[in-house]
Amino acid sequence: MAVYTHLGPEQVSEFLLLYDAGELISLKGIAEGVENSNYFVETTKSRFILTLYENRVDPADLPFFYALLKHLHDAGCKVPRFIVDRTGKWLHAIAGRPACLIEFLHGVSVTQPNAAQAEATGAALGQMHAALADFHPTRPNSLGVDAWRALASQCTSSGLNGISPGLSERIGTECDYLESHWPKSLPVGAIHADLFPDNVLMLGDQVTGLIDFYFACTDFCGYDLAVTHSAWCFNPEGSIFHPDLSDGLLTGYNRHFAMDVPTRDALSVFLRGACLRFLLTRCYDWINTPANAMVTRKDPLAYLRRLDFYSDKNNISAILG
Repeated sequence: MAVYTHLGPEQVSEFLLLYDAGELISLKGIAEGVENSNYFVETTKSRFILTLYENRVDPADLPFFYALLKHLHDAGCKVPRFIVDRTGKWLHAIAGRPACLIEFLHGVSVTQPNAAQAEATGAALGQMHAALADFHPTRPNSLGVDAWRALASQCTSSGLNGISPGLSERIGTECDYLESHWPKSLPVGAIHADLFPDNVLMLGDQVTGLIDFYFACTDFCGYDLAVTHSAWCFNPEGSIFHPDLSDGLLTGYNRHFAMDVPTRDALSVFLRGACLRFLLTRCYDWINTPANAMVTRKDPLAYLRRLDFYSDKNNISAILG
C-alpha cells in the first residue's frame, strides 16, 4: 500500500455519500507498499480501506479481483470484500482514479513471524488454493517468467549496476536459466502472487485476513507457494534463512493442499523465479519511484541474497527434507 494521490477530507466525505457507510470521522494515508494509494477511513458506522488504483493496476482487471475475493469469501476464506454502494455498484472514481471502498479486517501484520504464524499462513494459503479449484475466471501473470527479461531491460544495465556492480549480468544469466527450466505442463489456477507478511493480518498466531490481491493472476500454485516461502522464511535483509519458519509454512500448506510430485520437483525453480521477480520489481521501483511519493522503497538486494540461497542445491535439499 502507498499514497501517490493525495485526498482531503472533503473529497472523501463526498465519496462516502454514495454509500450507506456513515459520516467521516478520520482519514489517514497508508504508506506501506508501492502499488496503489490507500487510506484508512473511519466513519460513524465502521472502518474501511479506500483504495485508488494507480498506473500499475489496469482498471480492466478489477472485475477479476472482485470475482476472486467474492469467491473466496463465499468459500469461507478470510479475505476483505469490496463494499457496494446504495445501488449495488462497487467501482467508482475519485480524484481521477478508479476507486473502491473495501472492508476493514482486524489484525496486524507481523514483522518477525514465528513458526506457528508461518504454519498458520501456509494453512491459509493452502485453503485458498483449495477454494479456488473451481474458480474459472483467468488473468495472465503480467509479471511472470515471460516478462522478466523485458523488465530487466526497462531497468537498464546502468541502472541495475548502479544498485550493485555486475547485477545486470547476474540477472541476465538467471533469466537464461529460468526460461529454459520453467515448467510447461503443470496445472494452473488463481493465485495471490504477493503473500508477504504485510499482506497477512494476524491476531496472535491466528490468521484473520489475507489482503492486497492486486497481483492475483492465473499461474502455478507451486509458484505462489514459492513467493510466500521467499517472503516469510528469511530476515528482511535476506541474509538469514529460518528453517523453523520454512518447516511451519510447508507443514501448514500441505495439510490443506498437498504438493504433488511434479510441483515438489519444480519447487527449486519456482523459488528462484520468485526471487528474480521481486528482485526486478524492487530494482524498477528503486530506480523509478517519484521522489515526492509517500512510499517505502524496498531493498532489491534482499532478494538477490535469497536468490543466491535458493540457487544452492544443498539448501533446496534441506528445505524439502
